[in-house]
Amino acid sequence: MSRWEVLSPGLQTTVQDQGRTGWRHLGVARAGALDPSALALANRLVGNAESCAGLEIVLQGPRLRLPRPSLIALVGARVQASWNDLPLPMGRPIHLPSGELKLGAVRDGARAWLAMTGGMDVAPVLGSRSTDLRGGFGGHEGRALRAGDLLPAGSSAGAATQPRFPAWWIDPDDPWTADRHVLRYVPLHHAAASALGTQRWRVHPNSNRQGLRLDGTPLEAQDGSGVSEPVAVGTLQLPPDGQPILLLADAQTVGGYPRLGHVIACDLGRAAQLRPGESVHFEPIDLRQARALSLGHQHRLARLRLAMAQRL
Repeated sequence: MSRWEVLSPGLQTTVQDQGRTGWRHLGVARAGALDPSALALANRLVGNAESCAGLEIVLQGPRLRLPRPSLIALVGARVQASWNDLPLPMGRPIHLPSGELKLGAVRDGARAWLAMTGGMDVAPVLGSRSTDLRGGFGGHEGRALRAGDLLPAGSSAGAATQPRFPAWWIDPDDPWTADRHVLRYVPLHHAAASALGTQRWRVHPNSNRQGLRLDGTPLEAQDGSGVSEPVAVGTLQLPPDGQPILLLADAQTVGGYPRLGHVIACDLGRAAQLRPGESVHFEPIDLRQARALSLGHQHRLARLRLAMAQRL
């Protein structure tokens, strides 16, 4: 096993996998990649199981020193990536010699995911290697990366003197190349649930992995009972100020704010790509439409898996 050295950490780089499941009844958040499908595809490209841990990169990536040759893949929003100043592409397996991997600004979105052969081999906590930033556990010391960290990064790849990668690449076409400014949701029986979709909202700078805070004309926030109710990743809450919150992977398990509805699971990857200040529109749909969209999303992923299996 090699240890990658963090030369600079980027804005918020964390170790993530498919998330921590089976513990919500004890108040433990799911955590995991904000777009699990993107990380799963990156893992496929380097020959890993989809459950392996990688790095989630937000807006500005890290600089990493690789002591041994490695096989990596980048999936998600476009990243200015280079090895020893040689540009690297997205969406394909890349054989790298030892040297410096620089991941710069994230373009056309907010997040990208880096996978490496063997995965990021940090110790699992409650069955997952994901970083829970609110809980302060999992991943690498329960926090975002810092300069000087040494990361146990799976296994090394075959010898190489220059980066090598194929001419083909994957183009999932959803969500990072789709219209991330439209999120579809199933409304609940709250008076303001339908009003959510009548205006455009802006992403508040205080948004984080726990929730996407929205800024717009306030919705009428009726007094709730204040009794906490279950919430999930994708739940839309309405605080007293009338500015909705879309819960993301680090969300709590219960909440006292009224619930407006739920963004469908296959659109949460789009939500992960929204940058502070960007606009977003919520489109109401029914359960039948939600199921059809979910099946279509799974169909696209299945086709990609088959295509990669033929190439790799």
